[in-house]
Amino acid sequence: MLHSKEEWKAAAESKLPPREEIVQRNRAITAHYARLYLDHHEIFKWAGMAAFASSQVGVALAFVGMMQTPGRMMKSDSRKEQGDIFQGIGDFFTDTTRALFFLPFSVYDFASKNVLLNDLEEIRNGNNRIYNDIAWAHMAYLEGGLAEIENNVSENEHEFLLSGFRLINEGAGLQKSGKDITKAGALIKEGNIKLLRHEQVNTLGPVFDAISPQGHIVVSFGSELNFGEAAPPGYSSRASFADHFGYLETLSGSRDVTDAEHRWQWIEENVLPAWHAVDEGFGNWEGTARRFRAMAAGEPNLLQQVSHFASTMSFLPELGRHQ
Repeated sequence: MLHSKEEWKAAAESKLPPREEIVQRNRAITAHYARLYLDHHEIFKWAGMAAFASSQVGVALAFVGMMQTPGRMMKSDSRKEQGDIFQGIGDFFTDTTRALFFLPFSVYDFASKNVLLNDLEEIRNGNNRIYNDIAWAHMAYLEGGLAEIENNVSENEHEFLLSGFRLINEGAGLQKSGKDITKAGALIKEGNIKLLRHEQVNTLGPVFDAISPQGHIVVSFGSELNFGEAAPPGYSSRASFADHFGYLETLSGSRDVTDAEHRWQWIEENVLPAWHAVDEGFGNWEGTARRFRAMAAGEPNLLQQVSHFASTMSFLPELGRHQ
């Protein structure tokens, strides 16, 4: 064994800014996943999906940053330029997040009651937990092979994390030998879905359990993967929970992303098909590699996502009246 799990986790953590540097840390996590996929896209499919998911969390963090500075915004002289209003918020919010400023302040009145910010904090913690739970295993596999994971996993990591890497390793072996490329691809795909199950069941389960009842609707509307230009022509560029199940169903709570069964149904029926199109387009569609290179470079991608998040938040006043 090259290292213990604690050493692998410490090595993975050393690649990130401190936890208090929220936006920069999220960008670094996104960039790490994107680089893993760029360098090893033949086998590390989960990392590719995780890059887009982490990027989407960055949109929520942008909103948190604005929610935490409402006083200055609300007291600003209406005669000031927009640039003055947003001065000091930071380059992360410049231009791309200005649309959020025009949300009714009643949104903030509701969200400030320790509901929305607390729930978004749980989502941020989930982003960190996923990295802590799975990034180490990718590093260990690359440097020490499957044995390095087998010697380090805990009991609750056998069902999905370990079995996932075993399938990936088997598929990688077939790829290298060139004996059965079709079977190799199927094994690798199945193994990465196992990693996704580990993320959803073992890592994110407690995070979603901590979301407030009011926050279930907000998080459900905000749950999507936006692939943007990475999606090849003719394929969907978004996998949205609310779009998939319906806005009325999501608003009523009859479909709830914090419900494990509803969440996995959405993933199987909507997320994975959209992701497989992106993954299969790598090498054939320039937009796919270009988007991953941008994420690997730490570039925020809010232009396509911020308007959706803003529309999500527009449901809050209605939600607040029913509390």
